[in-house]
Amino acid sequence: MGNADSAGGVTERGDGIAFAGNLIVDHLKTVHTWPTEGALAKVLGQRYALGGLVNNCAIDLAKLDPSVPVKVLGLVGDDEKGDLILGAYEEYPSVDTGFVERRGETAFTDVFTAPDGSRTFFTFMGSNAELAPSYFDFDRMKADILHVGYILLLDGLDAPDPEYGTALCRVLADARAHGIATSIDVVSEDSDRYAAIVPPALKYADYCVMNEFEAGRTAGIDIRDGTALIEKNIEECVRDLASKGVRRWTVVHMPELSAAYDAETGEYISIPSLKVPDGFIASCVGAGDAFAVGVLYGAYQGWDLRRSLDAASAIAAYSLSGNGASDAVRPFDEILKKTETWR
Repeated sequence: MGNADSAGGVTERGDGIAFAGNLIVDHLKTVHTWPTEGALAKVLGQRYALGGLVNNCAIDLAKLDPSVPVKVLGLVGDDEKGDLILGAYEEYPSVDTGFVERRGETAFTDVFTAPDGSRTFFTFMGSNAELAPSYFDFDRMKADILHVGYILLLDGLDAPDPEYGTALCRVLADARAHGIATSIDVVSEDSDRYAAIVPPALKYADYCVMNEFEAGRTAGIDIRDGTALIEKNIEECVRDLASKGVRRWTVVHMPELSAAYDAETGEYISIPSLKVPDGFIASCVGAGDAFAVGVLYGAYQGWDLRRSLDAASAIAAYSLSGNGASDAVRPFDEILKKTETWR
């Protein structure tokens, strides 16, 4: 099994990356207009797709590099949507679903897309809400890195813990005690819950990957004024998050660039996003998860932070050409070759 060293890095590889948290089915519906309250709108088309951190990240990594063992941990219902999720993994031999338990109803999100591309979401927490520390058996589940999310969308793990702060913190501390490096991600919830729930987890995270909205809410530092970046605040925000206890890499991504701090070296770096060709983007769904997978893939391979950010940017950019979260993801070497002229 791989072990986390004193600074949170992976010193040995072989047990792969585990993804835990949200397992969701998205019901994607295109409507002819967004109706006023009490009015009717026609549904022009619909389809199901897998969603949530676990599905997006696990399938991305399985496509990027089938040689990396992948574990998925979470709860799905004993229903058709649960069958849909577990059935999808049968295509990927590198993915171990033995840590997924079935109970209750599978979480789902109804996603309505209007003609102008705007989307509205209605989510049902389902069995995801029941995920708790008792489901994490690190004596049985071996991994080099554990990536958990989304914080703020996991009722059981967001719950207070008298010793650790939150139930998730207890899980992360237990993972570290078993030699597993830890990583977290957050959902972009428009609320005031960030300050109470996210910072405690940063103390137990070796890696932290979030977008600029989540980072700003957690640190209390605005990175945007409307649509414009407040560039002078980006480094301050990243360093503030790192100061809350992240043991290795703190990474914040946004459409224009990614910024990160390496606690081992004290280095802050920022790299611009790739310039994708005109007409290349089909959807932004899952791009954040694709980026996170790139960061973790680099950490797993023993790359430095800059090389890992370059990889994450390439994977996220390439993922934009698919309608679903993981539709466009290809083997990593193929993605690098395709995107090398986009820098």
